[in-house]
Amino acid sequence: MESVDLIYKAIYILVIFGITLLIATYSTYFERKIAAFIQDRVGPNRAGPAGLLQPLADAGKLFFKEDFIPAKSNKALFIIGPGIAMLVATMSSAVIPFGDRLLIDGREVFLQAIEVNIGVLYIFGVVSLGVYGLMIGGWASNNKFSLLGAIRAASQNISYELAMGLSLIAILMMTGSLSLREIAAQQAGFNWNIWYQPLGFVIFLVCAFAECNRTPFDLPESEAELIGGYHTEYGSMKLGMYLFAEYINIFVASAVMSTLYFGAYNFPFMLELEAWLVDATGSVVTANNIVTLLGVVAMFAKIFLFIFFFMWVRWTLPRFRYDQLMKLGWQILIPLAILNIILTGGGILLKDYLF
Repeated sequence: MESVDLIYKAIYILVIFGITLLIATYSTYFERKIAAFIQDRVGPNRAGPAGLLQPLADAGKLFFKEDFIPAKSNKALFIIGPGIAMLVATMSSAVIPFGDRLLIDGREVFLQAIEVNIGVLYIFGVVSLGVYGLMIGGWASNNKFSLLGAIRAASQNISYELAMGLSLIAILMMTGSLSLREIAAQQAGFNWNIWYQPLGFVIFLVCAFAECNRTPFDLPESEAELIGGYHTEYGSMKLGMYLFAEYINIFVASAVMSTLYFGAYNFPFMLELEAWLVDATGSVVTANNIVTLLGVVAMFAKIFLFIFFFMWVRWTLPRFRYDQLMKLGWQILIPLAILNIILTGGGILLKDYLF
């Protein structure tokens, strides 16, 4: 790769990293505003116009709070835990294609940090490491409530990762690729996978809630039973990193669902619009770049809709009991995912036979 390509790639990675942190920061603001709207309250409205500086005030508060470590804890692991959670969360978006490609000075600049032909496996591998941050933090705290939260987090993530992985097999059978760029390219225009895999999407969505520890699957940190769960003993920026990692995971889960099921950067009449722009401007480069930028807008619009849905559900549904959580994962979602694989395989064979 030439130095110019490396510069473009470095700029893109920095931009995506900054956008990820910005979205995670202001997710706290919008969650409180959405909660206030649903509960007929006002929400943050003091720090800055309409309370827009509230996330910065919260960050300042966490930075300047006393940073303490419990006397009987494992100090090294106590510090490493939130670091792992944050590191893994920020690594997850590396293979997500937020747009198609820009044509700059005769070069193709793909709007994807890294392209690997096993992008789906990369995300699963990285996300599965996130539970270690929760387990290490809960165990190192030397607090029984924290330990219970860590055990719940481990069993919950393992249970729902199985159903999530099985739900994805049907998509991989249809697309024949593990590359997220290829999966996105196959959904050009309005040919989205959601039309062919509605059951797989529902399974994946439920598992995404469980993987992000969001209500009604927030058993690892249920304050009614465990005070605060795995991060009970944490304060200052260590607590902030755990909370921040959760919101980054929501952003990444929303981006993955948008890519796999809702066409990623593709939008209706995209191909027709590009053809019209070529005729109107007389430039293939200009038309391509305009459509690509509109695709980026479409991608983030889908992501924001999913983030809103995550927040909406939090203030709508009650928390599961632990036995209900396990029953849903093992006795309902996994059999449904296997059924979806069988139906998809049958549909592919029937299509090959008829056409």
